[in-house]
Amino acid sequence: MNEPLISVIIPTYEREEPLRDTLEDVLKQDYPAVEILVVDQTQNHKPEIEAYLQQLANDQKIKWFRVNWASLPGARNYAVRRATGDIIVFIDDDVKMPAGYLQAHARNYERQEVGAVAGRVFDRMKLADSQKKHQGDYEIEELPLQAMDPGIAWYHIDLVHTIKPQWVISARGCNMSYRREIFTKHGIWFDERFRGSAVREESDFCLRLRQTGYQIWYDPDASLVHLGEETGGCHDISTRSLKYQVTFYHNHFLMALKNLTPSQQVRLFAKLFDCHVLGNPPCNKSGSPIKIVTRAGFYTIGFIDALKTQIKSSWDQGQVYTELDEKVDG
Repeated sequence: MNEPLISVIIPTYEREEPLRDTLEDVLKQDYPAVEILVVDQTQNHKPEIEAYLQQLANDQKIKWFRVNWASLPGARNYAVRRATGDIIVFIDDDVKMPAGYLQAHARNYERQEVGAVAGRVFDRMKLADSQKKHQGDYEIEELPLQAMDPGIAWYHIDLVHTIKPQWVISARGCNMSYRREIFTKHGIWFDERFRGSAVREESDFCLRLRQTGYQIWYDPDASLVHLGEETGGCHDISTRSLKYQVTFYHNHFLMALKNLTPSQQVRLFAKLFDCHVLGNPPCNKSGSPIKIVTRAGFYTIGFIDALKTQIKSSWDQGQVYTELDEKVDG
């Protein structure tokens, strides 16, 4: 049986050695039909990285696209329009993967009901935290029922410690794949109004994907390690900055306003406040009154900002980077 062509899409921004190491891992994959698309939003690389990328492009080992803007959902859409694979795999530019990674994603698409695959993410920081907390390995077989409730699923989907394949409601952006027809036939694209680190942009995409009738399958064998580098990655790196905090809440509220019922929205907004503002588990943030008031301010500003974005959508869908792309048909 002929293996379907896989397009591996890697958006990158201000990453140097981690990007090179990620590409080395992809190039070592033993999958027979693969193309690699790098959407490079870095304006000036180190000379050695620039030379490395240029050599890969010259040797036709990668398709290297350079753009003069930075947007994670915009970069993903840009690459999909240039991809030729039947399966689209998205990874971050700071990951490590085992040899059979692409094969693990591909085999799931033999099942016609599968429209997307969520891979397991060995998150360096989260794994370390859980091991300290549990003093040993921490494994989950069955995700709780709450993990399929769009109102609160985001606090119950654990794609770090879950070891059993199963249906899920969403994937993680650093390790996910989709049938190409999700984009080309069903017209579902990443919403470019999700900002900064673009948190929840993949959740928004997956919630809309479910409307096609396709399902999202979690395969723990399709695993990689997300390094979580502290610089680059298409986002404002300082989580203490005003911009990051407002963006974080804006994106959560925008996902909810677009996709959730009123009752689901209430549950999400309440959990978001309880966890991220009050600092209760699983967030475990400082209970200082000053910090709670400050976080409540970010929460409120983020909600108002998302409400403005949603109202504006009645006349402007906000696909700014898609509109700039000359490859988009008139």
